[in-house]
Amino acid sequence: MQKPFELTILGTSSATPTRHRFPSSQYLRMDGEYFLIDCGEGTQMRLVQYNLRMQKIKTILISHLHGDHFFGLPGLLTSMSLFGRTEPLTLVGPAPLDSLLQHTLEASDSRLTFPLNFVATQDKEPATVLEGEGFRVTSFPLSHRIACTGFLFEETGPELRLNVDSCHSLQVPVEAYAAVKMGEDYTRLDGTLIPNAALTLPGNKNRRYAYVSDTAQLPELAKFLHGVDLMYHEATFMHDRLERAIQTYHTTSIQAGEMAKWAEVKRLLLGHFSARYTDLQPLLEEARSQFPDAELAVEGMEVQL
Repeated sequence: MQKPFELTILGTSSATPTRHRFPSSQYLRMDGEYFLIDCGEGTQMRLVQYNLRMQKIKTILISHLHGDHFFGLPGLLTSMSLFGRTEPLTLVGPAPLDSLLQHTLEASDSRLTFPLNFVATQDKEPATVLEGEGFRVTSFPLSHRIACTGFLFEETGPELRLNVDSCHSLQVPVEAYAAVKMGEDYTRLDGTLIPNAALTLPGNKNRRYAYVSDTAQLPELAKFLHGVDLMYHEATFMHDRLERAIQTYHTTSIQAGEMAKWAEVKRLLLGHFSARYTDLQPLLEEARSQFPDAELAVEGMEVQL
């Protein structure tokens, strides 16, 4: 059975909360790892509301330092302490976030009960910010008013299953199994090569999720994100406000649909909606004019990859 890879939407509003939408935040479960992606105001309230345990989170990733993406962070961290957390937490984000957070904790006389390991992002080129058993997280630069990155979450485990009967009959030693599962052939001591296809069966394809935070449209991202299973892309404005989107380095719903089409992603999830919109259906219809497999990010929804 394939391991869980699921996304829970916590916040979808841009700039300010509305009566029904909170600022940006998402909760991602990938195999045995739990990630929080952005942490807008009220994130911990959403975690409680949706029965998501904050103490399971091992890594928090912040795309950029506009308040609607990180103002919920100090409160969440201090709540983790109040609930007795001792397990280390990794925080990934722009370099100034580290000192900003330390000043906030010092000024409020707040002390964390757990180690906080900070990983600084850079907005010039893609970079691996986290790697573990069976997964990798890569940051990639976006085009916003301040330094901003998206995040690509990838499974990296073997996509093949061992054909155990064949391995036994062809006398392949157990110590070679890991390499065979990763696609390598096996060569006996006498030089005889046994092709990988004779030793393996098709397995589960590694899944990929791309989080595209605040940005002007970047056609060059299409190659980097080509074929991802799910892409979340900001869609702050409808296309009649294209000029405003350009001025603020944001994307329209049509532009988000175009990105999904160019990148040939499997599914598109729209979010980061301007507070001016109470009815989001027109944004969805615009995106679907370019990419039919578009969906609205709705707070509380769970998306399985």
